[in-house]
Amino acid sequence: MTALKIAIRHKPFARSDGELNAIENIEIEIAANEFVAVLGPSGCGKTTMLQIAAGLDDDYTGTVEYAAGLKDKMAYVFQSPTLLPWRTVRRNIELVFSNPQDHAGTIASLLESVGLAGSEDIYPQQLSMGMQRRASLARAFVLRPQLLLMDEPFVSLDETLADRLRNLLITMLADNPASVLFVTHDWREALSLADRLIFLSPGPARITGELAVTLSRKQRTNPADLQSFKDANARFFLSGEA
Repeated sequence: MTALKIAIRHKPFARSDGELNAIENIEIEIAANEFVAVLGPSGCGKTTMLQIAAGLDDDYTGTVEYAAGLKDKMAYVFQSPTLLPWRTVRRNIELVFSNPQDHAGTIASLLESVGLAGSEDIYPQQLSMGMQRRASLARAFVLRPQLLLMDEPFVSLDETLADRLRNLLITMLADNPASVLFVTHDWREALSLADRLIFLSPGPARITGELAVTLSRKQRTNPADLQSFKDANARFFLSGEA
């Protein structure tokens, strides 16, 4: 079953010297509970595509179709943690509920699962970047989304911390399966997480290739296996690296 179908024919940006076409003729379909990573160089339009998929940008020619009821069960994880600085960790997560007191147990359990038990009453500026990103993941998962849109959520973290958060994402998806559209410029990250890769060209973004990831979970943790898979499929990665 198709969970999400994106067809962007034309995405313009106005400039002083005329119109810039950022995206051209992109079509992406994501199946239920499929993890799709979109790879492309910085500035190629990956974030713009994700914003269109989320319904945050409607200035384009094309269509975005969701499976029945799926749009109401969608969560978006931004590139930078979008935590309100005047609200504690718990109160940031409570924002997604109209009656948060009815969900206190769910919130507490999720905070424990992301390693933030005991940090509920701390404000975002008192947290490390890794803890802020864990809080953002908790907020995304608290409503048990069936569609998850993620815009380079682990960028700018050191590799050890980023790897811990990727493993946390894998664990959370095992407990709460969802269709995932994940934007990145990091091919290692894409191979460690995704079922399928989609490669975009420099702007205007076009799809240059698609590749199923056939690595086992164990192979995905081995840098040598990741490199071997990339080398064997080098033609796909030429336009997908930053």
